Amino acid sequence: MKQAAKGIKTGFLQGLREYLKENYHASVFDQASKSKEPYDFYLHGHRIVRAVVGKNLKYNLRLYSDKAGEMHLPKTDVKLLYPAASSEAVGPLIRVDKKVRDLDLEPIISARKRYHIKNKSLFPLMKERRVLFFTLLEGEVVKGIVSDFSRYEITVSLKGGVPVVILRHGVYDVRDKKGRCFLKSFQEIHRDWEKSELFVSGDTPFYAVRPVVFRKIPQP
Repeated sequence: MKQAAKGIKTGFLQGLREYLKENYHASVFDQASKSKEPYDFYLHGHRIVRAVVGKNLKYNLRLYSDKAGEMHLPKTDVKLLYPAASSEAVGPLIRVDKKVRDLDLEPIISARKRYHIKNKSLFPLMKERRVLFFTLLEGEVVKGIVSDFSRYEITVSLKGGVPVVILRHGVYDVRDKKGRCFLKSFQEIHRDWEKSELFVSGDTPFYAVRPVVFRKIPQP
């Protein structure tokens, strides 16, 4: 039997497997396509385009914009989106980190080179309703609470409960109010998910596992 590395706990996060089974393949692009409602897309090149999703293809999107007409767009160009009806509420809440903006980062095509966030990190943060700061590749900073996530997307609830969807390939950094980093490169070492009340150690008897009740944290 394969032994765990020294100092690394064996175990699992209660509810994570079930959550992923239900939500892992969800897509905001499918939802947007079915709704036929316009969305505001934050695109690389510091562009914001309002468009309707005509078709969600494997690697690309077919969009229809009143200003630009039909657009064929690689999904890696999309950093963030939300329903156009929310634009007045969302716009003032998105600030910019000028130091990151000035790095002039481009879309990261190779998945291996992206700034990953482990599902093991996102799930406890979502359940604990921890306020997080997501910095995107061109410097946009989104502050809020994770309300959902899937294989390619993270839905963040902003102040007032307004939802926006961040594309995971567009993330540059994510931290909490204390500056704790939750990128995979940091968490592979520090493994904060093992400190969560959801974490069940491998040596915990099955009968000792109990449902976890979380206290509610106010919206940011």
